[in-house]
Amino acid sequence: MTTKLSPQDIADQAKQTYQDGDYLQAAQAFAEAASAYASLGDSPMSAEMKNNQSVALLLSGEAEAALEAAEGTETIFANSSDFRRQGMALANQASALEALKRMKDAIEYFKRAGDALEKANEGDLRAEVLQLLAMLYLRHFKLYDAVITLQSGLAGVKKPTSKQRLMKKILFVHL
Repeated sequence: MTTKLSPQDIADQAKQTYQDGDYLQAAQAFAEAASAYASLGDSPMSAEMKNNQSVALLLSGEAEAALEAAEGTETIFANSSDFRRQGMALANQASALEALKRMKDAIEYFKRAGDALEKANEGDLRAEVLQLLAMLYLRHFKLYDAVITLQSGLAGVKKPTSKQRLMKKILFVHL
C-alpha cells in the first residue's frame, strides 16, 4: 500500500533535493508540490513552490522555463498583501529575464521587486535586489543609475554590515 505524500512532504523532499544540488529534479518536485497545494486551494503556497521551481530551473540553465514557472505568482502575493513574497517573485522573474538577455524587462522587474520589498519593510532584501539591479546597470555602463540605485538600497538597511557601512560612506559623498 502506498501512502500519498502531503504537499509539505513533497516540498520538504524538493528542498532536500535542491540542497543536494540536483536542481532539475528539485524543480520537478517543486512543481509537484505546487500542484498539490493548488489542489487544496492554497494559492499562496502553490505560488511559493512555483517560485522555488523557478530558482531551481534558473540554476539549471533553464531561464525560459524559470520565467514561465514564476509568471503570475507576484499577483497572487499582491492580492494577499504579502509584499515580501511579491518582491521575491518579481526578483525571480527579473533574474530569469536577465538570463534571457531581456534587459529592459529585467530592469523593470527589479525595480518593481524593490518597490514591493519597500512596502514590506524588508530593507535588507530590498538592498540585495537593488544591488542586483545596480550590477545590471554597471554591465550596461549606466554608472549614475547604478550609484543612485545602490544609495537607495543602502538607505533602507537598518543594521548595515561593515561592508555596507563602507559602501554608504563612499556612495553618499556628493556626486
